[in-house]
Amino acid sequence: MKKWLIPLIVIGLIVFAVFKWGVGINNEIIEQEGLAKAQWANVESSYQRRADLIPNIVATVKGYADHEKETLEAVIKARAEATKPEINIGEGAITPENMAQFQQAQEGLSGALSRLLVSVERYPELKADRSFLELQSQLEGTENRINVERNKFNKLAGAYNIFIAKFPTSFIANFIDKDALALFKSAPGSENATKVEF
Repeated sequence: MKKWLIPLIVIGLIVFAVFKWGVGINNEIIEQEGLAKAQWANVESSYQRRADLIPNIVATVKGYADHEKETLEAVIKARAEATKPEINIGEGAITPENMAQFQQAQEGLSGALSRLLVSVERYPELKADRSFLELQSQLEGTENRINVERNKFNKLAGAYNIFIAKFPTSFIANFIDKDALALFKSAPGSENATKVEF
């Protein structure tokens, strides 16, 4: 066997090992990003569930509280605004800017709903209405589901962000143009939010 063949084989094995390592890291990045983006779809689904409940709540309240027209219109408008921002889970879509816009729209809807539910206090017949109580219960369950899904998303996206920031994975992540995913953050002042009692 010729002497030049051994170094060539060693170099070939090193190149193959580095290539295999890079492919493994690439696949892990794609898998972790995919899990986070699938969880994002669950977050959106929970928000959509809330948006779907609102027309029924508005219709029920409208039947009892005709002179709450302004409050009802605010809820309808906020619902329309909340369903506008769409974060496409394609490349680079879950950015801090897109997340802030999405959260702002959802907070607007939450505020309008809170004002509506506070105004319901003036209508004892409505508070006792079986349909309204059922819708209120579904809304509360949906709000809890939203929180759970957001927390799961933050956990997966946070793990992905840490993974692509670590050395030497960061080289592969930069090479294949993978950025960190934005996380849900609490709204400024939310630590002082007033609790709505029914």
